[in-house]
Amino acid sequence: MIKKVVEVKNAVGLHVRPAYLIVKEASKFKSKLRLRKDNIEVDGKSMMELMMLEAGKGTKLVIIADGSDEEELLDSIEKLFLDKFGEE
Repeated sequence: MIKKVVEVKNAVGLHVRPAYLIVKEASKFKSKLRLRKDNIEVDGKSMMELMMLEAGKGTKLVIIADGSDEEELLDSIEKLFLDKFGEE
């Protein structure tokens, strides 16, 4: 299991489109993906659960990958955050 802290940098936060992109990307991997905000931890392969984070711009999230391709998964999800989900 590996973890990394990322920051939501796109202007409108983690809304439907970024959540969809996370789920779409994560589904390419065998490893499990979890995202944590404060005391809330959700399945990174579930749009509904991701939306429950209500993560606005500037929110710091912990992304957690666990499985045979965890490093690749974590790098791929981190890149989405760094690229602001292609929104800016």
